[in-house]
Amino acid sequence: MKFVTFDDGRLGVLSEGGDGVVDLTGRLGLSAEEPLVEYMAGDYDASEYADADADYALDEVSIEAPVGRPGKVIAAPLNYENHIEEAIADRDITTDEWFSIEDKGYFLKAPSSVIGVEENIVIPFNDRRIDHEVELAFVMGEETKNADNEEAWENIFGYTILLDISVRGDQDRSNRKSYDTFTVVGPYVVTPDEVGDPQDLDLELAVNGEVRQSDTTSDMVYTCADVVQYASIGATLDVGDVITTGTPEASARCATATPSTPRSRTSVH
Repeated sequence: MKFVTFDDGRLGVLSEGGDGVVDLTGRLGLSAEEPLVEYMAGDYDASEYADADADYALDEVSIEAPVGRPGKVIAAPLNYENHIEEAIADRDITTDEWFSIEDKGYFLKAPSSVIGVEENIVIPFNDRRIDHEVELAFVMGEETKNADNEEAWENIFGYTILLDISVRGDQDRSNRKSYDTFTVVGPYVVTPDEVGDPQDLDLELAVNGEVRQSDTTSDMVYTCADVVQYASIGATLDVGDVITTGTPEASARCATATPSTPRSRTSVH
């Protein structure tokens, strides 16, 4: 199923055909500000509504981030072989030699940086390089700590797309990647049964029809389960935490804008 958060905190699933939304909010009695988290943490089952008639056409609703304020946004650095080579060669991307999750661990992005795909990215500087990076991300469906590989896979609720907007420079990653609107998530969270092998998916980022990034998740150094394992060492991953897995090469540079000027809407498919 493809879960979607829409219209000020309602939860739905895409109807058969993908052009409509079946509203789960009333059907399941959901009332929390984060309905997807409420759904994952509770004893709910949306499968009986997977074939229901749509309540809304998809173009009639406003799509929001699947989890508007996750407890944590955990990010894996330099996780594609070709991006590692690119980053080492380009000191605007990193001033370090290559390092792995095992060496230095993951980094965190501020939950307040999360927006949905129909919101605007706000560029805070007009004199700094700012890139947008497409990544496979996922939402944790179970509380997880010190997970082994099998448990890590089982505790992933579903997969989505994330844009990691990044100011380049010497500052800590968590600083320069955490400005408001710098984490675009969505539009949907797709359950593992529909994704198939998450390590064999195509990723593509295009701007006005021009492809800027194109790769496959098979080129990841660390798998989705590996990232969960390392992130859960000593720290509890909560239901609704968003984990993102790194970007391939050709990190795409945003156009320069004056401070606090909204960018054009971001569409992620």
